[in-house]
This record gives sequence, structure tokens and C-alpha cells, in this order.
Amino acid sequence: MKALYVKTYGCQMNVYDSARMADLLAPLGYAQAETPDGADMVILNTCHIREKAAEKVYSELGKLRKMKEAKAREGGRMMIAVAGCVAQAEGAEIVRRQSAVDLVVGPQSYHRLPEMIARIARSGGQALETDFPAEDKFDALPAQTGTGHSAFLTVQEGCDKFCTFCVVPYTRGSEFSRPASRILDEARRLVELGAREITLLGQNVNAYAHDGWTLAKLLHALARIEGLARLRYTTSHPRDMGEDLIAAHRDLAALMPYLHLPVQSGSDTILDAMNRQHSADDYRRIVERVRAARGDLALSSDFIVGFPGESDKDFDATLALVGDIGYAQAYSFKYSKRPGTPASAARKQIPEDVKSARLSALQDLLVRQQQAFNKSCEGRTLSILFEKPGRKTDQAVGRSPYLQPVHVEDAGALIGEIRDVRILEAQPNSLKGVLAQ
Repeated sequence: MKALYVKTYGCQMNVYDSARMADLLAPLGYAQAETPDGADMVILNTCHIREKAAEKVYSELGKLRKMKEAKAREGGRMMIAVAGCVAQAEGAEIVRRQSAVDLVVGPQSYHRLPEMIARIARSGGQALETDFPAEDKFDALPAQTGTGHSAFLTVQEGCDKFCTFCVVPYTRGSEFSRPASRILDEARRLVELGAREITLLGQNVNAYAHDGWTLAKLLHALARIEGLARLRYTTSHPRDMGEDLIAAHRDLAALMPYLHLPVQSGSDTILDAMNRQHSADDYRRIVERVRAARGDLALSSDFIVGFPGESDKDFDATLALVGDIGYAQAYSFKYSKRPGTPASAARKQIPEDVKSARLSALQDLLVRQQQAFNKSCEGRTLSILFEKPGRKTDQAVGRSPYLQPVHVEDAGALIGEIRDVRILEAQPNSLKGVLAQ
């Protein structure tokens, strides 16, 4: 067997893609390794959302180049591939700047990896694939061969929203939804491999639409699969939060009461500049409807501070929205320029020290809300899917319906099972509990 090391950056969709690339290369004799040391092939599956993403890739490539040269001196060969969104956005530049790279492949072309490897084996040189192929890449991927008790399943890719800060429409292409029949087949296979929970993935997952199927209809069909106990989906856009999807939160016990619904800002001025195509009050009304449908729902979101032109008043509106909604968890970032996006050329860029101060204030509020939500779980009995052993003997770590890690003693034999757990203590980033009697 040849050793394959995959390093994954960024989102859950990249985690899914990395697993599929490993599946794709398994028939060629590649088995996954824990480190790049001595690997026959290394894949960097990259993300382009945050600033300096490309610099991180080049830094990693510099280290890998030395490993590749050392292996060559010993008579071996290491192939290096750069995949994902940095590959899509800067593929030609990667090939030009780093001769140690053998393959560069975008997120819509990684099903061509075996062909690219064969091409290099025949004629040497470097291979670059960053087109948006006409064929469905999922048709070319082999069936998954392994999964955990909680699995990811991509149902939708790409984005047509064109938020002015975001590179996704340029790196992942336009919105594309997979046929429901193929998604259901893949879900059944994941369950056969041991998955009890499936998270549906998409850049705008609630924009899923294929031959009359919506995300809500798909969730209903998935909920009927025997052995599949839990369903989640991420990431959503407020514009696509339809009434049938809101009703699914009310009607489907398998759909976990946790919704990640990015808003980015609480200021209508900034939302308009971002081209979000909804107002802060639109977002508030959506949250009200989902909470009315599912009373125990918890929310998470994404926020960007320091967007070009953001005033103190605009930032105060974001703090007000956070105070109004109340989040169980959230992700917040300083605005960073992404090359080629409209916002990167906008005037009134915000000074770095102002962005840092605003981010600190926002995160302080969000952390207090997260801690309050975790504290509210004390004394409750929650169903926990145990996923892995804990650090202590006979301890297991699972996930609550709200995605909190939960540590439980005397549960080492319960990996893969769902059990009721009484929550004893809320810790900063996790919960501690005991098996309910």
C-alpha cells in the first residue's frame, strides 16, 4: 500500500471532499496516513474564505518540498497535490511559484485525480484542473467505504447569491443540487456503515432544489430511513428559509433543534452593502417563525465586523440584533479582503485596530450567551450520540442535540449509541453528565 496524507482546511464541505478523495484513491493502492512523513502522496485541501489563506498554503508547501526532496534522495517519490478553493482561485500561480507541486485540482474537478496521477506517471510535469466540468463529479466518485457514527453528506454545492465579500461563487460555481435518489442511496449506505446521524452540506443547503424536491421534502424522505436517528443541515441562507422547511423543524423528530443561520450584520446599511438581500428585521421574523415551530430550537450564526463603511452605529445594530436573538453558539470574524470580490475594492476600509476592538466586543457578548445557554442545560436530560472514547478510562464523548460535546463516565461501551444523559455541569466549551437512570 502507498501512504496518502490529506490535510483539510476550512469548512465541513472540505472535510467531506477530503474523505471522498481518499475513497477515490483507495483503488489505486493509497491508504490514509496520520502524518506527511514518508507519504507517497500529500493532498492539501484548501479554503479561500479567510485572508492569507494562500500564504498558509505556500508555507505548508515549503515544508513539504523539503520532505519530497529527502524522499527522492532515498530513491522514493512523493507526489504533492493542492486541491480545494485556493487551487481553484490561484491554480496557475501555484504551478508557477512552486515546482514541487505535481497536481492542482479545483473542488469541482477532484474526481479527475486518478486520471491526473496517471498522466503525470506517464509523462511527468505538472497537472492543472480548475475547470467546472459539465459532468456531475458525484457520478464519478466510488461508494464511500468508511464513516463515523456522525457523517457528512453533500447535497448542494455552489452559490448564486454573490455576497460582495465572498469568493464562493467564483471557486465553487453556481448552485447545483444533486438528485434526491442518489442522496438517499448514499445516506442508506452511510447508515449501513454505522452512521446514526447525517449532516446535509451545501454552500446554501436550504437552496436545495431538484425536480420538485426541496430540502424539506428531502429531510422527510431521509427521516424514513431505518437506523438513521438524527438529521442536521448547514449552511443556510435566510432568503431560502421557506415555510415547508420551517414546518419540517416542527414535524420531524429526527431533525435536531439546532439551526445555523448566518446573518453577518445587524445593520441594514451593511447588509445592503454586502448584497445579502434581506434586512435585519427580515432575519428576526424568520427566527420568530422557526422558534414558534420548534420551541426548544437553539441558534448559531456567522458575523463579520469591520466591513467597509461600517460605522459605530452599524456595529451597535449588530450588537442589538445579537442581544435580541440570543445565540447558543456563533462564529465571528474581522472582515478580510478577498481578491476579485466587490468589497475588496470598496472605499472606507476600516482600520485594523477598530476591527479588532469591535470583534472583541462582539465575541465577549457571544461568549456570554453561549455560556448562559450551556448553563441552562444543567439539570436537563438530553439524548447524546456517543462518538468516541474520552481521555479517562471508560469515559465517552458524545454530542447533544445542540452539538455540544458531552463527557460521560462509565459510557465507554456505548460508542455509536444514543442514550439519555442528565447534565450535571456546564463547562466553558462542553457539558459533563451521567447516564440517566
